[in-house]
Amino acid sequence: MKKLTVLLVAGVACAAAFGDVPGTIKTTTGETQKGNIRWSTREKAYVVTKGNIELQVKESDVDVLDIDKPASFDAAVEQVQKGQGAAAIPALQKITKDYQHLQWDKVAGRYLADAYIAASKAEDALKTCQNIISGEPAAAYKGELAPAYWKALLALGRTPKLESELAKAAKSGDRFSSGSALILRGDVILKAGNESADAAKQALTDGYLRVVYLYNDQEVASRLQPEALYKAAHCFEKLGQSGRADDMRTTLKKKYASSPWAAK
Repeated sequence: MKKLTVLLVAGVACAAAFGDVPGTIKTTTGETQKGNIRWSTREKAYVVTKGNIELQVKESDVDVLDIDKPASFDAAVEQVQKGQGAAAIPALQKITKDYQHLQWDKVAGRYLADAYIAASKAEDALKTCQNIISGEPAAAYKGELAPAYWKALLALGRTPKLESELAKAAKSGDRFSSGSALILRGDVILKAGNESADAAKQALTDGYLRVVYLYNDQEVASRLQPEALYKAAHCFEKLGQSGRADDMRTTLKKKYASSPWAAK
């Protein structure tokens, strides 16, 4: 059995360092460490502070990282979802900075990038994502941040890089990112085809409808289907199939009434 790499530092004055946040680490050996946690880039380890004791847990020894949600997160996300992203930018910037490599940086980075894109600041969105990806390369094609990164690449016309990341997501991503990749595939097709009828048909078959019919399990449905249903309805309208478009909208409003996509 692999031995947990933990450095115990006792009798040290441990005032909370900048960026220390409350949370819990479950190690690969089954131990649980709870306290204020920060990430050490130099050591590639998490430092857990408990009173005047510090425990250093190597990244390779972490099984589950559970960081408490930032107090300002929900309000900021709600602002982005309501189209008030500019007001949320300062709070989201602070979270991505204070929670580097601490779970919430990628989630906050996603919404920060969304806010930038809505404000026609795709370069800022891309920089936000790249700052996180530089420390966690896999975030480019899996997890919460990936779809926002892809949207920034699409907005800036960086198609070859986008295609590369979408291919990685399809092959190695988690279920959320692979479904998100299909939606982005539809977006790419529509944009490349100037939203023509042919492009709408291909976007449906290669992107949106795959999510509508194949990603309806509890794990990801509420996170992926609202957007896919909304965009599928748009494509059916382009094809002159108003009945099918209405079916998509009815399903969206019936199953996901609280989603921002249902309010569009």
